[in-house]
Amino acid sequence: MTLTHRHVEVFRALMTTSSVTKAAALLFTSQPTVSRELARIEQVIGFKLFDRADGRLRPTAAALVLFEEVKQFYVGLERVTSTAAHLRAFRGGELSVLTLPVFSQTLLPGACRTFFEERADATISIDVQESPFLEEWLSAQRFDLGLTEQDKAPPGTHLEPLLEIDEVCVLPDGHPLLEKRRIALADFSGMYFVSLASTDPYRLLWDATFARQGVNRRLVMEAPTAASVCSLVRKGLGLSIVNPLTAIEFVEYGLHIRPVEVSIPFRVNLLFAEHRPENRLVTPFIRALREEVTVISTELERTTSSSKYAQ
Repeated sequence: MTLTHRHVEVFRALMTTSSVTKAAALLFTSQPTVSRELARIEQVIGFKLFDRADGRLRPTAAALVLFEEVKQFYVGLERVTSTAAHLRAFRGGELSVLTLPVFSQTLLPGACRTFFEERADATISIDVQESPFLEEWLSAQRFDLGLTEQDKAPPGTHLEPLLEIDEVCVLPDGHPLLEKRRIALADFSGMYFVSLASTDPYRLLWDATFARQGVNRRLVMEAPTAASVCSLVRKGLGLSIVNPLTAIEFVEYGLHIRPVEVSIPFRVNLLFAEHRPENRLVTPFIRALREEVTVISTELERTTSSSKYAQ
């Protein structure tokens, strides 16, 4: 004889209830049947599982060890059940997107809204990660789609450009440079300037550009993200240069945007996992992303050209 699934069910019920009577009720059977099954289990495995004390079953040390294995078995079964329920709940499909934080705050919300207008029964899972972990996770084929600033596709992926648009100058209310339609590098000379972190790649590009032109800004603050930079600028702590996706989000809160005469493009690229099963939702989601890019570009052009100060 060998252990059967029924034996495992009886043993689990006995361990859970510590009572033959309660185990029988749990299994929708009789007390004598449970007692017989317990005797058979002990015969098959060759050792005692329970002692009786005060009318209750007290598991032996061997029973406790065996129960740990039984619990692992049921955990696996519960995972299968949970996965089946998940698939049943998301019959419209599920898309997993991995992105830099900046895109989760700027580009993705509008794209998701457009996407759901077409695919109301679908589900989107958005995970946020910084480089280089973002690229590593895409290489591991853990996501359907990635959004990155990097221009080189990591192993196991291919890259497709989504957006290239110049970085912009952001200024607070009442700043003297608001009278200009376009900001020259020389205009930053002596101005209070809020910078991104010293390791940010765009910060490094702008620092090198100002150094080549011999322009000295007054670097009064550093902040880790473009959103935090814009918040500081809005409070009048200086001006800055950030990506236009973030800048446009702060216009309604009193931030002003101007083009910079020197062009440093801000790029958004799509990353596709080459060895992951094809997801039919990728194509409509990319279409929604491109529509959102058009909306943002139009709004940026309108904002920078309609200022009452621009000359």
